[in-house]
Amino acid sequence: MLPPLPLVLPLSLLLLLLAAVEPGRAQADASLRELSSGAASVLPCLSRPANSSRIFYAVMFDAGSTGTRIHVYTFIHKESAELPVLDNEMFHSIKPGLSAYADFPEMVGDTVRLLLKVAKKTVPRLEWKRTPAVLRATAGLRLLQPEKALALLDQVKDVFDESPFFVPDGGVSIMDGTNEGVLAWITVNFLTGHLNAQIKKTVGILDLGGGSTQITFLPKLSKTIESAPAGDYVARFDMFNSTHELYSHSYLGNGLMVARLATLGALGAEGLEWRVFRSSCLPKKFRDGWSFGGITYQVSGIPDGYAGYKPCYQEVLAVVRGIIHQPYELKDGSVFYAFSYYLDRAVDAGLIDATRGGTLEVRDFKKSAKEVCNKMTKYRPVSPFLCMDLTYITCLLKDGFGFKESTVLQLNKKVNNAEASWALGATFDHFYNLKIR
Repeated sequence: MLPPLPLVLPLSLLLLLLAAVEPGRAQADASLRELSSGAASVLPCLSRPANSSRIFYAVMFDAGSTGTRIHVYTFIHKESAELPVLDNEMFHSIKPGLSAYADFPEMVGDTVRLLLKVAKKTVPRLEWKRTPAVLRATAGLRLLQPEKALALLDQVKDVFDESPFFVPDGGVSIMDGTNEGVLAWITVNFLTGHLNAQIKKTVGILDLGGGSTQITFLPKLSKTIESAPAGDYVARFDMFNSTHELYSHSYLGNGLMVARLATLGALGAEGLEWRVFRSSCLPKKFRDGWSFGGITYQVSGIPDGYAGYKPCYQEVLAVVRGIIHQPYELKDGSVFYAFSYYLDRAVDAGLIDATRGGTLEVRDFKKSAKEVCNKMTKYRPVSPFLCMDLTYITCLLKDGFGFKESTVLQLNKKVNNAEASWALGATFDHFYNLKIR
């Protein structure tokens, strides 16, 4: 049972998700101006009058590789309920991600201050001092040199210390990849009504970010756990007086943006000032600069070579093969929710509606990849990388995780009006001390 409210919540909250972006000072400034001028117009009114004995708030930052996002949650605690009720979520984001400022960390402060304005407009002033504000960075900072990542976090800490919100110990940090997957699983199963002691059926999650990708599900067969590789492929946490054992793994370096670099042969390459990285996954006559993580790469198609789905698939297969473990029971038709770039690229390809979401089979990604790759000129205005991205998603699902082509995936940006991310799950980590391990 939760303690009576009001209360001070020293949340150890963890946050995620990534949106593709071109970094740079000019774009960052434009994003900041847009948020500053438009924040007031996007803030909803609370559906219930503020009552501190029943309502409390949490401010959570997800510092991803391609964007920084803020979630401001409003919860209602009912005495008879095991879990609080999520009454409202305010969400906003700024591009690029913190990692784009690796060489000029002083710019991070402006991003965080403007997102905190969203929190101030959402949380009643009288609740500021008791409302926790936490930032968790994901793959973007995990991929940086440690000293550069720490410099960025120090800037965030300075801004948080100036804010009127409660900042718990360890409130600004880099999140472990396993927790990212487990907390996303908790979020989706809570929002779909499966996070209940009486409900045994759950859903799995697939999260594809810019720097990493996660898979998490509750196995039905003991062999799935027993056959998992040694290391961080199994996660356990305590809830409802029992221990839950999940298959969960985060693949750092297999997010969509880093996979682009690997496919192009640009990952960790030298001589960026003069090299051009080519791929049969790009239109033959395409050549341009592409930026990620504060670095700009010159990329192009292969003017006199092959292009299309088959040669592209062979390129991305080399990025996936031998790296992704295939869990024992994925071929049995388990239900999985897929979000982040799975959703974004499905929308770009016209497979589903961005707002409503929907269901797709793995073969739908394959069919779309073939169409886009074999008609790259037609789809170039959408994105010159659409062929590469759809092919990578297809390869990751089929040859990586081992899903059947007939496997049905539920793609949603929101589930029951809340963002599908690990941020909400982190709240329950505080409430129940889940002891993820």
